[in-house]
Amino acid sequence: MATFISVPLKKSSEVDLVKPLSKFVTASYPAGDEQSEYLRAVEELNKLRKSALGRPLDKHESSLEILLRYYDQLCSIEPKFPFCENQLCLTFTWKDAFDKGSLFGGSVKLSLASLGYEKTCVLFNCAALASQIATEQNIDNDECLKAAAKYYQLASGAFSHIKDTVLSALSREPTMDICPETVGTLSTIMLAQAQEVFFLKATSDRMKDAVIAKLANQAADFYGEAFKQCQYKDNLPKEVLPVLAAKHCIMQANAELHQSILAKQKKRFGEEIARLQHAAELVKTVASRYDEYVSVKDLTDKINRALTAAKKDNDFIYHDRVPEVKDLEHIGKAALVKATAITPPLSQKFTDLFEKMVPMAVQQSMGIYGQRKADTVNRLVGMMREATNLCNGVLASLNLPAALEDLSGDSIPQSIAEKSRSIVGQGGLQNIEKLIRDLPELLTRNREILDESLKMLDDEETTDNELRSKFNQRWNRTPSGDLYKPLRAEGTNFRNVLDKAVQADQVVRDRYNAQCDMIALLCKPENELNGAIPSANPTRTLQGSEVVNVLRSLLAQLDEVKKEREMLEGEIKAVTFDMSTAFLKALAQDGAINEEQLSLSQLDQSYGSYNHKVSASLSKQEELLGQVQTSHQEFSSLKQSNNEANQREEVLKKLASAHDSYVEICNNLREGTKFYNDLTEILLKFQNKCSDIVFARKTERDELLKELQQSIAREPSAPSFNVPAYQSTPAAPALAPGPTPAPRTVFAQQPQQVQQQPQQKPQPPSRPPPPSFTPQAASAGAPTPTGPPTSNPPPAAPPSQAQGPPYPTYQGYQGFYQMPMGYNPYAYGQYNMPYMPYQAAPGQGGFPGAPPAGQPYPGYPQQPPQQQPYYPQQ
Repeated sequence: MATFISVPLKKSSEVDLVKPLSKFVTASYPAGDEQSEYLRAVEELNKLRKSALGRPLDKHESSLEILLRYYDQLCSIEPKFPFCENQLCLTFTWKDAFDKGSLFGGSVKLSLASLGYEKTCVLFNCAALASQIATEQNIDNDECLKAAAKYYQLASGAFSHIKDTVLSALSREPTMDICPETVGTLSTIMLAQAQEVFFLKATSDRMKDAVIAKLANQAADFYGEAFKQCQYKDNLPKEVLPVLAAKHCIMQANAELHQSILAKQKKRFGEEIARLQHAAELVKTVASRYDEYVSVKDLTDKINRALTAAKKDNDFIYHDRVPEVKDLEHIGKAALVKATAITPPLSQKFTDLFEKMVPMAVQQSMGIYGQRKADTVNRLVGMMREATNLCNGVLASLNLPAALEDLSGDSIPQSIAEKSRSIVGQGGLQNIEKLIRDLPELLTRNREILDESLKMLDDEETTDNELRSKFNQRWNRTPSGDLYKPLRAEGTNFRNVLDKAVQADQVVRDRYNAQCDMIALLCKPENELNGAIPSANPTRTLQGSEVVNVLRSLLAQLDEVKKEREMLEGEIKAVTFDMSTAFLKALAQDGAINEEQLSLSQLDQSYGSYNHKVSASLSKQEELLGQVQTSHQEFSSLKQSNNEANQREEVLKKLASAHDSYVEICNNLREGTKFYNDLTEILLKFQNKCSDIVFARKTERDELLKELQQSIAREPSAPSFNVPAYQSTPAAPALAPGPTPAPRTVFAQQPQQVQQQPQQKPQPPSRPPPPSFTPQAASAGAPTPTGPPTSNPPPAAPPSQAQGPPYPTYQGYQGFYQMPMGYNPYAYGQYNMPYMPYQAAPGQGGFPGAPPAGQPYPGYPQQPPQQQPYYPQQ
């Protein structure tokens, strides 16, 4: 009776943890003692995985301890490393625990870049090994029974935990062994076996029969629930179902047995007999159906002895009425088992190898804080740069400071000369044109990467749709169209970004085309530049005027504001604060991090003063620009106005604006180049992600195709049909004189007589062998009979010539039977050959309603005396 179910271990392929984890540690932590410690921890983690999964494990507690340690370590590193496809990609491959594989197809396996998948499979092995250790325990020893109950409950808890978490941990459909239905059933089975162990313990301790009956009934209930869960499914090996059914009956029989003892104690002898009879029926069912899986001989003998004694006592002494089983009072239940809760650490000897590493929650909060800090810095710096550009634009529109430097009217203003030298020093037009030429190449490269990535998805999806339409419901994997929706959304976003970038490139190009002539003029030598600027009448009378001095003072103050902004920008960028301490403290206190609140508070504290300084700088600039515009109006009214002066001033304005545009265009083109280069790296990661998932889908497709081909090959090539009974019955052996032909009375039926037969067609007898006779017997003369024969002599010997094929039969026509091979209807009555009676084959029933041998069929007209034979005579 003590037959327990254990679960086989899953097998995993080898995975190199050292290379990717070391790469992440090296990239994330600066060189030093901390980095070296983490690298050593990575090596230890890799060794731990090999010890837990890379070798056969003994069915011992020490092996289970190794598995539990590895599972605890996985739970520990999960929040500390960014395990995902686009950051730290580790692909884990596991085989189905219950799939034995085939000669050509191999076993079912699944590969996923998910640490949650690795955790799930490792926990499955923990549960499986716990079930094996429990099964190996000696049930005759109390300590072993306690250990078995402990491990069964641990296995039940582990399987139940997988049931609750597997779908969220995996990004696709799991293999059959770890799907929620399978592990849910396994959890119930382990719980039932733990309950059975408590039943065995109670039985060995000779506890009260009422308690034992309740324990057994609860175990029967658990086994029955497990049986229902897997009754119509193929997710578990075929040997499990009969064992569950047998265990359900056995535990129910034990419950009835011990409840019958309780009934006897209460002098309910009829109830005792009814329960023993029910128990006997249950064990009889087990013995007849599941004897090859579970032996119930001892239990059967025990029940039968008790039943015999109870019947004897009741028949001779008590004469109590035996009630029906359905009228018996239900036996109570007592559940002493509970699935162990899975709360890491599960190992008693666990020490975190990465104890000092900051969790990913803190790292993610640090990343978000860094983004918030960058946004704050960019906002402040952007405000100052925008104000500076506005100031430059206003001064350029007023031709300042060139107008103050150009009082002579025939020389190049100093500011224009400096701007010309600046543009020449930066490469002039050649620099811009090179940057502009590079942009289309970078754009084309990015578009090609994006198009190639999406094309991989399109091709795989097209193949998937074709196979789905070909195999219909058999193609039972997730549609590629549904699986690729996030990737396609990401690809659409990238395409929109590229389209906007193209528009921005065109704006920069148009601006360059508008300023190209003036920029080219600034790139010329000083003498050519001076010649290209129109000359005007001198205005030396304004050189010592008060308005000129005021304008120069205001411009100097504006230059001072710009320098202050440059210094302020450096200070803003240099602000640093380590938020990891604050985040770790919050995580330890609250178990979660309110990143937004902590980050905004720290940013306000760090950059609050700079916000005031930037605002003051903008206000001061606005005030100075207002004064500059007022003074410039007075300056313009004092200047001598003529066409030459206006033309010269207009050219100087365009040259100043061209310099500002040149600087801005160069910055825009450099930013565009950096944008495309950064986007290339992102698109390459996107391409790798698409390539990985397409490769995984292709591998999955090939495996599914192989399985479908094997299943199709095992299917019958034609639908099944019922073979007629007369074809499945062996033909009668030939008698010594020769085979017996078909009875002639069958062929003598008249049409109207045939119609009188019942509608149900009788099964014909087996086809007899053909008649045979020797040529000598055929040539021997015999006297012609003068009347109907009174007896049929033995047939003659068979002919020696080859026989032809049998005549065809037609279903639906009653009474027409095949004629024997070589049968000649005209042979009877000729050559004085006697008629031969029909002889049925051994084991073959005669024709329905057939008369005894030698007697005519009733209901058919008989031949009158002296009547001519049925067949023509020659």
